[in-house]
Amino acid sequence: MAEALTDRLGEWMPRRIAEMTAAADPRFDAAAFLAEALAGYEALGLTARGRHVAHALRRALPEDYEDAVQTMLRSLGPPIDEAALTGMEPFLSMPHAFLVAEYGLGHFEASMRAQHAITQRFTAEFSIRPFLEHHRDRTLARLEAWTADPSPHVRRLVSEGTRPRLPWAPRLRAFQRDPSPVLALLERLKDDPERYVQRSVANNLNDIGKDHPEVLVAVCRAWADGAPAGRAWLVRHALRSAVKRGDAGAIAVLGYGEGPAPRVVEVRAEPASPRIGGRVTIAVAVAAPPGEGARAVVDLRVHFVRARGGTSPRVFKLARVDLAPGERRLLRTGISLAQHSTRTHHPGEHRVEVLVNGRPHPGTTFTLRAG
Repeated sequence: MAEALTDRLGEWMPRRIAEMTAAADPRFDAAAFLAEALAGYEALGLTARGRHVAHALRRALPEDYEDAVQTMLRSLGPPIDEAALTGMEPFLSMPHAFLVAEYGLGHFEASMRAQHAITQRFTAEFSIRPFLEHHRDRTLARLEAWTADPSPHVRRLVSEGTRPRLPWAPRLRAFQRDPSPVLALLERLKDDPERYVQRSVANNLNDIGKDHPEVLVAVCRAWADGAPAGRAWLVRHALRSAVKRGDAGAIAVLGYGEGPAPRVVEVRAEPASPRIGGRVTIAVAVAAPPGEGARAVVDLRVHFVRARGGTSPRVFKLARVDLAPGERRLLRTGISLAQHSTRTHHPGEHRVEVLVNGRPHPGTTFTLRAG
């Protein structure tokens, strides 16, 4: 995926930035900026291109940082809605975020203004993190104020930028040790009306749960009590990794695991010998005891064969079931066996377990063949 994005982030990006900045400030030397920005550009990866352009832009903007930020902000296009975030247009502001992160630590207020604007056009979740490291209290106070910002992009920055384990970013070790400052911010966002923000809050809680599973369960238990629909969805999403790990507390928050559990009566793989590049369907039949109903979260754990021997487990969501006494139900899910950047497949016997409320039950196997 990164390669495709890199290919799409061609020379049009620095050229557009040159046009936008020159329109905002006639003093801007677009030719000098482009000469530096395009030198060696094609050989760079995605984020390296953003940093390379940021360095060229900083040298072409006014020497005074505050003046540079004013020019930069005048050059930005209008804020974009969430739907537009899937295209390449937001990446026009990626160099601006890198510029603030690398040159702005000594200019707190100007950098906060810049990030407030940038995150409404791209994202400032990465550029806010150096400020949390170097200006922790001031940045937390600003983020607290931004929990009430009219822009969902800004409110999302509060939760996304403070994620202790944000992907593709250095971890926030202090918040891994003590997540309480982050939890105070998330508390203010737990009933945000935008799913865009709710998802980010849930992802932050999911991060916290990897270091403090008991904190995750306690927060979600409190939030689930009388929760409106949006918060209930948030809690479920926040608990997804804990449920996959079989955390009994997380499963109980979702209302499962306390009563009778269904029996696993049949598991089969279809086909039994799929090829790499194809798909395999796992069918699981579960049944409640004859005299009582049963509720459960049912997932699959597939032990994928590794290149050098051994296996690596991965959990796939299957279903949540609420069975009447004696009821039997057949559950199915398909699993892609195509080669992915996140999962490479190798021939051999793959073992499948069924997780019922987090507890493993013997399942079946399928033998993967070379494509």
